[in-house]
Amino acid sequence: MATHLETELKILRANIIELWELVILQTQKAKEAVLNFDKDLATEVKVNEKRVNALELNIDKECEDILALHNPVAIDLRFVLAVLKINYNLERIGDYAKGIASQIISLEEPISPALITEARLEEMFVNSVDMLAQTMESLEIENNKQARTIFKKDEVLDEINRSADKMIMEHVNAHPADFEQCLRVLKIILKLERVGDQTKNMAEEIIFYIEAKVLRHNLKKLKSGK
Repeated sequence: MATHLETELKILRANIIELWELVILQTQKAKEAVLNFDKDLATEVKVNEKRVNALELNIDKECEDILALHNPVAIDLRFVLAVLKINYNLERIGDYAKGIASQIISLEEPISPALITEARLEEMFVNSVDMLAQTMESLEIENNKQARTIFKKDEVLDEINRSADKMIMEHVNAHPADFEQCLRVLKIILKLERVGDQTKNMAEEIIFYIEAKVLRHNLKKLKSGK
């Protein structure tokens, strides 16, 4: 028979996956709103942000209750701590999806196909959704190797973001009438790059849960040569 703690942890796991799936859906809908200039879908993303926030608050409370009432140790404690941080990361990604949707709602006409291609927006969206799905699966199946693949994928988003300023300037010079669109696209690129950062943070937490090590510290040591 499962203990009360085991039951609570099972519920917590199900709830964080529910939030994860919702955030993935929000990101996918934001993508479709951008590529198809679908203002109705963009509005839906903004409205659904309330549900993201409600789930995030509920999961926070569940984690606090488990810590206070059950005093978990070892792997159970690591799981709760990881979920606390992942919960925050998912809420932030939900905010980015809403922010992307807001850019479309504010535009008077569709983003030009040439600008979408030059900005590599579809590639960024596909990569972001893929990263989110893979991190979620890596937690579900407790696969730390799969979680580590996220770091390489995030480099793609970083590379696109680094080249965005130059690309935008070149496009504005060639198409001055697209100035406002370029500003909106630049904001979308930045938000997608941050989606990658938050997802990378979640991958680190999954590895922490599985391996009992904070990978972030090890990465800093490697970068500093220590």
